[in-house]
Amino acid sequence: MSEAGQQRVRVVVDAPQHSGITGPLDYLSERALTPGTLVQVPLGRRELTGMVWPGTPDPAAEQLDESLLRPISAVLDGLPPLLPSWCALVDFAASYYQRSAGEVALSVLPPQLRELDGQQLQARLKKLDKWTAAQAASPESAPPRPQLSPAQAEVLEKIDALMAAGADTAPVLLYGVTGSGKTEVYLRAAEHALAAGRQVLVLVPEINLTPQLEARFAERFAGRVIVSLHSALTPAQRLRNWLAAHLGQAELVLGTRLAVFASMPRLGLIAVDEEHDPSYKQQDGARYSARDLAVYRARLEKVPVILGSATPSLESWQHANSGRYQRLALPERIGGGALPRVRLFDMNSLPRNKGVMTALTAPLIAALRGRLERGEQSLVFLNRRGYAPVLHCTECGWKSECPHCSAYRVFHKGDRTLRCHHCGFTERVPHACPDCGNQDIAPLGRGTERLEEQLAEALPGARVARIDADSTKHKGALEAQLGAVHAGEVDILVGTQMITKGHDFRRITLVAAVNPDGALFSSDFRAPERLFALLMQAAGRAGRDAEQAARSEMWVQTWHPQHALYKALERHDFEAFAQSQLAERESAGLPPYSHLALLRAEGRTVEAARDFLSAAAQWAQALPAASGLLIYPPVPMSVARVANIERLQMLVESPTRGALQRLLWLWMPELQMLKREHKGLLRWAVDVDPLAI
Repeated sequence: MSEAGQQRVRVVVDAPQHSGITGPLDYLSERALTPGTLVQVPLGRRELTGMVWPGTPDPAAEQLDESLLRPISAVLDGLPPLLPSWCALVDFAASYYQRSAGEVALSVLPPQLRELDGQQLQARLKKLDKWTAAQAASPESAPPRPQLSPAQAEVLEKIDALMAAGADTAPVLLYGVTGSGKTEVYLRAAEHALAAGRQVLVLVPEINLTPQLEARFAERFAGRVIVSLHSALTPAQRLRNWLAAHLGQAELVLGTRLAVFASMPRLGLIAVDEEHDPSYKQQDGARYSARDLAVYRARLEKVPVILGSATPSLESWQHANSGRYQRLALPERIGGGALPRVRLFDMNSLPRNKGVMTALTAPLIAALRGRLERGEQSLVFLNRRGYAPVLHCTECGWKSECPHCSAYRVFHKGDRTLRCHHCGFTERVPHACPDCGNQDIAPLGRGTERLEEQLAEALPGARVARIDADSTKHKGALEAQLGAVHAGEVDILVGTQMITKGHDFRRITLVAAVNPDGALFSSDFRAPERLFALLMQAAGRAGRDAEQAARSEMWVQTWHPQHALYKALERHDFEAFAQSQLAERESAGLPPYSHLALLRAEGRTVEAARDFLSAAAQWAQALPAASGLLIYPPVPMSVARVANIERLQMLVESPTRGALQRLLWLWMPELQMLKREHKGLLRWAVDVDPLAI
């Protein structure tokens, strides 16, 4: 305590990584402030929002003369402080993913919260009270609940026992085939948590799944306050929903990966739907995994966490095999419906004639026509948007390369543009080849736009709709298109992976994957796992109505029908696929049997990025902490140049998580120094547990 009665407080601020500010800063306050309180503080010439942080001051800072410390400018009174458990979650995420606590803490709060003063906050809180009162208006009648299957009842009983225990329990891996009623388990478990006066957090991988899940929860929990948290909300909606959760007024929070940091004072249950999905991993800033943080948060708060999937990630599957997770199974579809029969169509059986359509083979067209005649819906899946991946000149070989990236610009026929999906560079399609003047430039390959056109030509009269990132970029477009599918106004739905996840299409009886082979031979060791999950999820969109399940089919058009992945898919045998993949990973020393981090560097030249990574490797290899770890040489990323910036990466492999963390902790300050020495380097970042390599 100083003479003027002021006290030291530790405050974290959102400072960029290159600033070198990694921990809390000391300020002076005229009154005691609870950790978790939002404040305004001066930093250099700027005023920043900060947060009072728990813990004791740094011994070095304790020696600092208080006359050198600056006072806090303002305190955001009227908002209860964030809880110690929330601060502990942020602290863990910051240290594990090698970012500053301030960056993580402030970046996961609603941006508008930083702009409010005390008076504005009070006005928002009054509006919030009116809004929650309207949400909580009692419903006319509760909807009927479906009968639980014996397997669902058994799973629920075990989850209830974990909730009642209120202790540090093992995470639950809910392994249920598509259509087995995992969502109903989440709903019932949420019901029981709410009845005990607790809040419930439900995470989904994609924004486009949130409205559908929201509708189901809103119907079941009419009269309860339900909010969603995801990036498609307006700043005002995000602030309102966050405040409702933070004040305990919202009983249910549904959201994407960002929602794992929602402040919930009475948290009683966490559910992570489609836990295997790569979307749970943040790809910039603090590159956290929301699924892994959900597991850590459940342990901190001593509440159960349910990780649900028909195709669990191999990491979660291995944890269940070793007993770290408790595996509960839903092996059958609701109503006893059969899983769709998987038909592998051998593309090698087609005549090798020029002009034969390899995406839409004659047998597939016939199968689609059969469904059309019976009034059933079909889904055709191709994971490439646009009309064609590339335009090319048949005379000189010119291709529509992006001048700023090491990638091709994609031909979009709708607006006659060539568009780079990496940097966004867009130009009108040239009338003739820019190199030789030949007017016969043609599309090469196909995307969903071209597939939609070819389907309409091959099946006149069929109502064909396309759902991908291009067709749903306008607000409300996705909901309208999904509504048309559910209402039976679409016969054939064409799309990218957006349409394969989680949607409950009742009328679809045929799913076709037209060009999935690329991932079989990828350099990324996780590519087969992702492909298998995607195809299993796609298959799961067919035959969800038990009456139609027996005649539901999935077609896979492949040049490699004997591949082990497709053979496991044919039998819907995830367990055999997981066993073979885990055996391969173990023999190669890959995750989950080892732990990885990527050091990425971006520079104006390849040399600038490579020199930085080489210097970083040299420094790390000299450390005793690096013994037993493998530091691989720098290599270009899969798309090496984006927007005229060269991108390289370097992989670090460790037999244990602890050894990797020790090395990273020692390495980070040195990387800050090296950045200053390498002038051509623009950015660097560490990605712990990377998903794409």
